[in-house]
Parts: sequence; structure tokens; C-alpha cells
Amino acid sequence: MTATIIAVVGSKKSGKTTTIEALTRELVRRGFKVAAVKHVSEPDFTIDTKGKDTWRFAQAGARTVILASSNEVVIIEKTGLKDLSMDVILQKCEGNDVILLEGFKKSVGKNGGVHKIVVVKSAEETREAEKSFAPILAFTGSYSTQNLHSEIPYVDLFKEPGKLADIVEDAVKKKVQ
Repeated sequence: MTATIIAVVGSKKSGKTTTIEALTRELVRRGFKVAAVKHVSEPDFTIDTKGKDTWRFAQAGARTVILASSNEVVIIEKTGLKDLSMDVILQKCEGNDVILLEGFKKSVGKNGGVHKIVVVKSAEETREAEKSFAPILAFTGSYSTQNLHSEIPYVDLFKEPGKLADIVEDAVKKKVQ
């Protein structure tokens, strides 16, 4: 089975991470294997720590640095998004049923193969999202879109955490059929 890809998009501090966290927890509880990929827009961001062994390996010229422990394996590839396509990133998530993307707004916008959950804080953000993203599975966030009479459902993540997972599960089932 090919994974179902869902991008959680929204403005800064809208609740994207909280949405992915709740959705991941519920999907895993239901037996799905979930991968999560976060787009970091800070240009000088690194997960590596200056002075540590892995940092020193990279400074010496290693393009790939792997840190392995009894609990996890971390692979640091010294390349950027300009050299790495979305397809390559998604290939690294093989073996999962659902891939949740945080951000990547420009990459996924109208890509029909990537479902969107849009986290909104206002009516204006909702209207802009309806123009910018397709297909949209649901809206969530601090602004309830219910009074806009949109055909796209609104889910209050704090009152109905399972409802968003139901919508994602339906999308996974449709892809399998």
C-alpha cells in the first residue's frame, strides 16, 4: 500500500504541531503506521550541536552522518531542500500508512495527491486557504469555520479529537479501494 499523504498547513502559531500530535496519537492508537515530516523555514537551522562528534564529522566534510543508539537512529544529511525533492523526502517515509507533513505550503498547494488539513485563526485565513489549497479534508484551529457554511468540515480538535482521525481514516480507505 502506498502511504496517504496529508499536509497540515496554516499560519505561524496556528496549531499545526498540536494538530499533528493529536492526529498521530489517534492514528497510531488505531493501528496505523505514521511518519511525520516538518518543514523548518529558519535558514540557519540545524539539529546538530556545535562541538559534538556528529557536528565535527560534518565539519570535516561528511555529507551523511548517522548517530545510532539503542533507542533511535538519526540520519543527518548535509543538503538542503533546494537539492532535495519532495519525492525523495517521501521515499524516506516508506513503510508507513500515513505521512503527515507540517508546512510545505508552497510545495503542496494545489497538489491533488496531497490532502490538506488547514489550521485557521480567522475567516480571512479560511477564504485564502480555499483559494490556495486543494483538496482540503478539513479545517481546524481557533477559528470555527461553521458559520461560513463551507462544504469542508470544521473539527474542533479539543472537543472531538477522534473526528479528525475519522476523516483521515476515510481518506486512507478511499485510496486503498
